[in-house]
Amino acid sequence: MARRAGAPEVNAGSMADIAFLLLIFFLVTTTIETDAGLDRMLPPIEPPDQDVVIKQKNIFQVNINKNGQLLADDELIEIADLREKAMAFLDNGGAPQGSPDYCSYCKGTRDASSSDSPAKAIISLKNDRETKYSTYITVQNELVGAYNDLRDREAQRLYGQKFVDMEAEYLNPETSDEVKDELKEKVQRIQELFPQKLSEAETSTN
Repeated sequence: MARRAGAPEVNAGSMADIAFLLLIFFLVTTTIETDAGLDRMLPPIEPPDQDVVIKQKNIFQVNINKNGQLLADDELIEIADLREKAMAFLDNGGAPQGSPDYCSYCKGTRDASSSDSPAKAIISLKNDRETKYSTYITVQNELVGAYNDLRDREAQRLYGQKFVDMEAEYLNPETSDEVKDELKEKVQRIQELFPQKLSEAETSTN
């Protein structure tokens, strides 16, 4: 009786080599996304020459609790209303005419019980440890948007351009040095009119 020939064997060594090469390929070409966080330029740490006294009326307090509820100066508000309230605070111009803090370009109500000037106004943000990250980012965006809207207004008044467009062109690495030099003075002037003083207080554990 004839003996049946066995099935041909597969060379496992070649398959292992191919799998190893594929693994190396995917490790080299795969991009792993990471959270970039918030882009903030912090000022240099310099000890003050003297104790700085900040008036309570020059601080706009924003608090987010663990349920995502928002308090602005102890008033419960919707996030959609935050930008408008922040702008009203920053643009108030409550210092009396003739004082060193008087703001000639402010268009607010000039309420004496609110901020004296944009240079004095500080926004203090505090959130609970259990606050959702998405809520925190949304609130941050609204507060930064308040500064940008006011800066846009002054940029349009002085230069006929939006501040965000000027700043984007200034920060663009492809912008020529000549154009950057021209934009630098304009961008800095607008930033001085409405300096971004956004302070993040210690996170609450309650």
